[in-house]
Amino acid sequence: MKALVCYVSKTGNTRKVAEVLARALPCEKDLLPLESVGELKGYDLVFLGFPIWEFGPADPARQFLEARVAGARLAMFITHAMPSVGEPPVAKMIDRILGRCRRTAEGAQVLGVFHCRGELSQPMADDLERSGNPMLQHFARTRPETLGHPDESELAAAREFAAQMLAAVGG
Repeated sequence: MKALVCYVSKTGNTRKVAEVLARALPCEKDLLPLESVGELKGYDLVFLGFPIWEFGPADPARQFLEARVAGARLAMFITHAMPSVGEPPVAKMIDRILGRCRRTAEGAQVLGVFHCRGELSQPMADDLERSGNPMLQHFARTRPETLGHPDESELAAAREFAAQMLAAVGG
């Protein structure tokens, strides 16, 4: 059994989850930033992590999903600045975003999707505030609530996700 844990991380949130996932896998594995990934042949399971940008996968992850994952057994892990569990409108928005991510991975066997809150960096919050989009400006103002995420409970859930995905492929 061999797994690949690859990721896109602009501020370190997704990298942190990737490192936790890799440590949780008791099999042969590679942990790589997405830009260092070569062929997927030889991997029994591919974990792909990325942040949400503009309500969908970060561009490098979107391009990878569209062009490189056909036939792969894929587990996605996603970070975002929204509460992981929340009011119905937030939960509905997260469901739509996760659905968009799954659709982008058409051709892969998507075994599961894990998501958690990440810390919104000040430069990212500033960009959102300047966007002119009221919804993005609202997210910018939630930055204080994101500090310290992903937290230990979210990382524990990531470890459990790793175990579930490994079990799904018989590892």
